[in-house]
Amino acid sequence: MKITNLLMTAAGASLLASTAMAGSHEARGRDGHVNLIYWQAASIMNPYLSGGTKDTNAASMVVEPLARYDENGNMVAYLAEEIPTVANGGVSEDLTTITWKLKAGLKWSDGSAVTASDVVFTGGYCMDPDGGCQQIGQFSDVTNIEALDDVTVKITFGVPKPFPYGPFVGQETPILQEAQFADCTGVAAPTCTDANFGPIGTGPFVVTDFRANDTISLEANDNYRDATKPAFASVTFKGGGDAAAAARSVLETGEFDYAWNLQIAPEILVQMESKGMGTVLSSFGPLVERIMVNMTDPSASLGDERSTVAHAHPFLSDINVRKALSLAIDRPLLVEVGYGKAGKPTCNVLPAPAIYNSTANDACQVQDIAAANALLDGAGWARGSDGVRAKDGVRLSILYQTSTNAVRQDFQALIKQWWGEIGVETELKNIDGAVFFGGDQSSPDTFQKLFADVEMYANNFSGTDPEAYMGNWACSNIPSPENAWLGMNMPRHCSAEYDGLVAEMAETADIATRAELAMAMNDILMQNYVIIPLVHRGNVSASANTLDGVALNAWDSELWNIADWSRK
Repeated sequence: MKITNLLMTAAGASLLASTAMAGSHEARGRDGHVNLIYWQAASIMNPYLSGGTKDTNAASMVVEPLARYDENGNMVAYLAEEIPTVANGGVSEDLTTITWKLKAGLKWSDGSAVTASDVVFTGGYCMDPDGGCQQIGQFSDVTNIEALDDVTVKITFGVPKPFPYGPFVGQETPILQEAQFADCTGVAAPTCTDANFGPIGTGPFVVTDFRANDTISLEANDNYRDATKPAFASVTFKGGGDAAAAARSVLETGEFDYAWNLQIAPEILVQMESKGMGTVLSSFGPLVERIMVNMTDPSASLGDERSTVAHAHPFLSDINVRKALSLAIDRPLLVEVGYGKAGKPTCNVLPAPAIYNSTANDACQVQDIAAANALLDGAGWARGSDGVRAKDGVRLSILYQTSTNAVRQDFQALIKQWWGEIGVETELKNIDGAVFFGGDQSSPDTFQKLFADVEMYANNFSGTDPEAYMGNWACSNIPSPENAWLGMNMPRHCSAEYDGLVAEMAETADIATRAELAMAMNDILMQNYVIIPLVHRGNVSASANTLDGVALNAWDSELWNIADWSRK
C-alpha cells in the first residue's frame, strides 16, 4: 500500500478508525494514522550504518533485537523467548557463552520464517572488518556465533563475559534478514540502498516510502506476531524543521501526535503545554551534551589525511589548551538557559546509572576564567594585538560545529563569548541534524568525520551497563577512511591505559569492580580533556493527549513500544 496522505490529523485518524474499523476494538490498524515528528530527519533505516539516534529510533519500528530495555532500564525479551541467565542455563557457568532461543513462529514482514541463521548472519554482517559497522563495540570479544538449530543461537566469547548482552540487545543491534542483506556485506554494505532504506523486519511496521532526510511512510506489518497490534494502520515519520516547530505541532496545533528531542527553552515548553493539547515528557538516562575535542588536524590542506591520526592537532594536542577551554565554561548557566529541570550540570561523560557517576571531576561545575587565563599564560600562549593567543606562529582559532537547533546555537554563542575571554578565537558552524548525524560517505559534515576543531552533540547507550559505551573510546574505534568513518571515538583519543581498562572490564563480573573500572575510564577521558561534558540531559519529548500507551524510554528507542500505542 502506498501512503498518499502524509499528514493525517488526529481528528482524521479518529474518523478513519471509526469508519473503517468500526466495531473492531481489537483489530490491527483500528486507530488509523499516527504522525511522528523528529526535527532531525532520518537518513537511513539500518542502525549498523548509523550512530544517529533519529536513525536508530526510526529503524526500531521495523527491525527488532532479541531483547531490549523498557522505560525502567529492565531487559525484556522481544524476539527471544526469555533472557538467558546463568540461573536458567542460558549463560554458561564460565561466562563464555550465551544461548538465545527465538520465539516460535516468528515471521519477517514478507511472510518468510525468522531463523537462527538470520541472527548468525547479522553478527557476521557487523563483524566484517570491511563493513565499517557503527555498532562493532557491541560485539566486543565475540569469537563465534552459531545456529544450534532453527531457533537456537549460541554466542561464544574469547573471554569470560560478565555482561554478555551486547550483541542483539537494544535498538543498535537488531536482527537483519539474511535473504535481503546477503549481498550487502563488507564494502558493499553502504551501497545497498533499497535494503538500508526499507529493511524487511519483524517489527510492527513496514516502510512503504523512504525519503532520506525528509519523510518515512510506514504501514502496519500484516505478519506481526500479535494479531491485535499495532493499533495504528499507518505512520508518518516526518523529519526536518527545528525543535520549537516540532513542539508546537504537538502542543499547540495538534498536527502531529509525538515530537522527539525538544531542545528548546523550558519556559517556552511550559507555555506551549498550557494550551492543553499535549503533554511534555521527560526521563533521565545517561544522555550528556558534550564537546568532543579533535586530537587530530582537520586542515583541508591535508586531503585524505585530515582528521586522521597521521597528523596531531596543532594546538589542541596541548592539554593546557584543552583544560582552559573546559575551565572557561559556566555549566550551571547552560542548564538554566537550555534545559531547566530537564538538565543538570555534569563533569562526566558517564553520569548514570548512579553507581558509575564519578565524583573526581566535580570541580568543573565552577567556571574559572582567571584560572584558564593563568594556565594559558604559563603554557606560553601569549595574546596578540587582536587579543587572540598564539605560540610559535600557531593561533588559538577554533572551528566549533554542531547540529542546528536553538539550544545548541545558544550554547555556541555563550561558549564563544567565554572562550573569547581567555583569548581563543571561535568560528561557529551549525549543520542540519539529518546531515550531521547521517551516514552519507560523500558528505564532509558528518559528526564522524569531524572536519572541525571541536564539535558538540549528545548520544545515549541502550540499557544500564556501560561496557560497550565506554569501549567507544578505545583506539580501535577511531573513525578513519579505512573504516568508512564509522567509528565512535570522535576525539581520536588513543591510550594504552584506557584500552587496558576496556579489556579488564570485559573480564570482570563483580558489579562494584565494574563500576570502578567504568569510572576510571571516564576519569581518563575527563582529566585529559578530550571530551568536555556540559549538561546531563533528560530526554524531553511531547505526546498528544489523545495518545495512549506512550512510555518515554531513556534506555532504548523512544519508539520501543509503539506497537502498544493507541488512540484514546
